[in-house]
Amino acid sequence: MNEKINLTNEEWQEKLSPQQYHILREQGTEPAFTGVYHDSKDEGTYTCAGCGQPLFKSDSKFDSGCGWPSYFQPINETAIEEEVDIRHGMKRTEVHCSKCDGHLGHVFEDGPAPTGLRYCINSASISLD
Repeated sequence: MNEKINLTNEEWQEKLSPQQYHILREQGTEPAFTGVYHDSKDEGTYTCAGCGQPLFKSDSKFDSGCGWPSYFQPINETAIEEEVDIRHGMKRTEVHCSKCDGHLGHVFEDGPAPTGLRYCINSASISLD
C-alpha cells in the first residue's frame, strides 16, 4: 500500500486552487457539465490533482451523460478507497485517493460492462497526464 500523504489544511490550501481544495479536502462537487474533463476524449492517465497518484486510464472512461467524467474501473485496486456517504439525505459510496485521502466523487452500480460500475469523478480532483 502507498504511504499516506498527510498535510495540514494550510499546506493543502497553498498547494491546491480554491476549487480543488473545496472538492478534494471538503468533499465538494463541481456543477455538472462544467469540468474540463467531462467530455474529454484525450488519451492518457488521470492522476490525483492533490498528490499525483495514477487513478484511471483514459480507455476506462465513458460518456455516462451525467455531467462528470465517468470511468468503469480504476487503474488498479489500490488506487481508490471507498466509504459510505450519508450526506444530503441519501446513501452513496464516496471514492477518494488512497494516497492523500482526497475526495474524488462517487461510484454507482449503473455503469457499462465489464464492471457495471460508474466512477463519477470531479474534473477538479484529477489531472490528465
